[in-house]
Amino acid sequence: MRGGERFLVTGAMGFLGAWTIRALLDEGTAAVAFDVSADRRRLRLLASEEELEAVRFVEGDVTDAAALIELVRDEEITHVVHLAALQVPFCKADPVRGAQVNVVGTVNVLEAAHAAGDQIRGLVYASSVAVFGPAELYPGGCAMDDSPLVPGTLYGVYKQANEGTARIYAGDHGLASVGLRPGTVYGVGRDQGLTSAPTLAMLAAAAGRGYHIPYGGASVYQLASDIARVALAAARAGPDGAVVANVGGATASMDQVVTAIRTSAPDVADPITHDDVPLPFPSTVDASGLDRLLGGVSYTSLEEGVHVTVEAFRDLLGRGLVRPPEERH
Repeated sequence: MRGGERFLVTGAMGFLGAWTIRALLDEGTAAVAFDVSADRRRLRLLASEEELEAVRFVEGDVTDAAALIELVRDEEITHVVHLAALQVPFCKADPVRGAQVNVVGTVNVLEAAHAAGDQIRGLVYASSVAVFGPAELYPGGCAMDDSPLVPGTLYGVYKQANEGTARIYAGDHGLASVGLRPGTVYGVGRDQGLTSAPTLAMLAAAAGRGYHIPYGGASVYQLASDIARVALAAARAGPDGAVVANVGGATASMDQVVTAIRTSAPDVADPITHDDVPLPFPSTVDASGLDRLLGGVSYTSLEEGVHVTVEAFRDLLGRGLVRPPEERH
């Protein structure tokens, strides 16, 4: 247990938000969960109702700057993990709302942290590998921390804007921050977004069904619990200025992902299939900058992460807490 710390997690009802709350519960660290939604279904996949009684839940919208400033002040927040965002398909469907949540919301979080002054000891926010362009733009398909940003989606453009905003807040106000660029994050609770298909395939396999993943190529895969752990460490890292860092993990082709799923669910009769068209992102990243910042980072192997996820889904299916995905082949 860490005394004297009180973490604010924005977007706490989302996939990564739920895993971050789980990590804080495991530590015994005080947590304030902030989200526009009151739906705790993802959290209930990871924690009991008794455990969740230790979390302070606040319903609100990151687009409300005054509410965030008041919340950070009144709740005596010491660290912020900003995860509230609309994902790729939702930004495409509603660009205005996407910009309001993803861009203005991040400005509001930074402003609330600035207004709190020395009360805030650390701030981390989720950027994304989507700030980069397709793999062919980078030598060997590998993006460095300082590689050119050529986002091919509105979501990526919004994340790029957030990295720039954090840099300006560091220069103008001395507000330190860490922006993390994860790739394909998978695990229990990942049920929406462009890169959710591998997780849905794991859920389908756990239910004894096939599934078709609508893209292919190579990506960096990260187990959600690893990202939550990294986010907490980054919030405590105490960097100078605004740091933006790629997040490492297991670089794998979609064939390797499918093989890992089949190994964890060998009795599924229907196939796990995939298309061959890659996503418009690098196929791998250099994450040495984050490794230096945190003094070393370890990641769960793809095989172990897939196995843990499939087994967790089997348990949740047996308890009626999740259902198989609708799309299957």
